[in-house]
Amino acid sequence: MLRRWSSGRPIGLHPPQVNGRCADSTGLPCDGLLRLLSFNIQVGISTERYRHYLTRGWQHLLPHRGRAGNLQKIGALLGDYDLVALQEVDGGSLRSGFVNQVQHLAELGAFPYWYQQLNRNLGRFAQHSNGVLSRLRPCRLEDHPLPGPPGRGAILLAFGEGADALAVVVMHLALGAGTRTRQLAYIRELIGGYRHQVLMGDMNTHALDLLQHSPLRDLGLLAPQVEATFPSWRPQRCLDHILLSPGLALERVAVLSQPISDHLPVAVDIRLPAALCGALAPQPKPLATGSLP
Repeated sequence: MLRRWSSGRPIGLHPPQVNGRCADSTGLPCDGLLRLLSFNIQVGISTERYRHYLTRGWQHLLPHRGRAGNLQKIGALLGDYDLVALQEVDGGSLRSGFVNQVQHLAELGAFPYWYQQLNRNLGRFAQHSNGVLSRLRPCRLEDHPLPGPPGRGAILLAFGEGADALAVVVMHLALGAGTRTRQLAYIRELIGGYRHQVLMGDMNTHALDLLQHSPLRDLGLLAPQVEATFPSWRPQRCLDHILLSPGLALERVAVLSQPISDHLPVAVDIRLPAALCGALAPQPKPLATGSLP
């Protein structure tokens, strides 16, 4: 299975700006402001009523003309952000017209770096994936299948070196509480050595469960967003989150009123501490284009 971290720029070169703002030699913005977004895009399917899960269910298997327009809308939305976590994206199969949706959205949003995590490979019929789009180049990227039935995964990115690095985990957790607990215990082990942590994704449960009744409970994470994200046409449940460690200052949080998918996207702006920016290595080691070990 190809693990893909690709760049439209030569490897080892950092974009001189981050979303129109000055970037330092690490690729992080000089002002320390990071704009984050998490979005379950439901492979580009627009769902506006519960009955659409039945009447539009065929779109999970076959291509349809409206998908391209939906992806255009999503791409226009993503352009305002520095780091985007995507769930339920297709890596290029019959239903998506053999378009790698992670790469396509990176191009639409002018992101220089993107990564596709293929979690369930059904050949030409479906390529169930998570994705990351970034204007920053991490020093480290790890691809982790999560415990439980195959099909769920997490992506760990580290910006900087050692315990002072910023660790970002992108995930799509299981529906079942028992399996989800095992997955969160695994993620807890991944991030335990980092002081600054961001967890992003469709976590399929509410913040109270994550912060007080899960293996994450000892980390002191914050869940700044309280608005519901699902279903997008009449939000009632808060399933999508961006969780932050206490040392990351919150500037803005919003659930965006963009009913393109069956989930609404979550946006957070954070300010990195000066000590974190100063501790980052001036030049990360190059990654090989197109693949990771």
